[in-house]
Amino acid sequence: MNHAAILDAVYDLLQEHSVRDLTMEAVAKRAGVGKPTLYKWWPTKAALVLAMFRERMVDARPEPMRGKTAEETIRRGAVAIIRALQGLLGKVVAELIAEGQSEPAIVRQLFDEHLRGRRAADAAEIERGKANDELLADADPELLLDAVFGAIYYRLLLRSAPLTEQYGVDLVKQVFNGVKVRRSLLSRRVADRRFARPGRRRRKIRSGKSRARPGQC
Repeated sequence: MNHAAILDAVYDLLQEHSVRDLTMEAVAKRAGVGKPTLYKWWPTKAALVLAMFRERMVDARPEPMRGKTAEETIRRGAVAIIRALQGLLGKVVAELIAEGQSEPAIVRQLFDEHLRGRRAADAAEIERGKANDELLADADPELLLDAVFGAIYYRLLLRSAPLTEQYGVDLVKQVFNGVKVRRSLLSRRVADRRFARPGRRRRKIRSGKSRARPGQC
């Protein structure tokens, strides 16, 4: 009971204050517990905020559905994270990243616990796109994901322009346009694979001069 009450207190207080201004005293008072209770479960304020972040925000957010193509899957993921970042989750993420500049362990934990798994799944989707001839064979999953999600977090943190769902759609389209397999190239790949099967040979192209048959000389 105390555990849930404490996380609820953190959630409520972060709607009124920043992560930096949040205090363990305020959390204990709002939750109706003593400070020793907080430190029994969470050694630092950052650990407490990250626990609330995981249980009240990330775990409650549904996973985007897998698309028919790698591009569609990444687009759905980008739109879903942008939608989530519009509210309290975006505020807390930005503030945790800010706190992580002086406490690098915060950013490492944020990435390891909440971003690494999703990124690995997205990288696997890009590999699927390469295997299915959707994407070029030399497309780098890490660079593609940086181009998409790095741009999203850039807008979140610097507020250089509105972070909208349409921006996510346009961003993914632009990034993937550079690594898609073109129809002409795909046709050549299909032809190469067909002729590469055992027992199949390419026909030799005859030169313009025809060979004289016996008796025609």
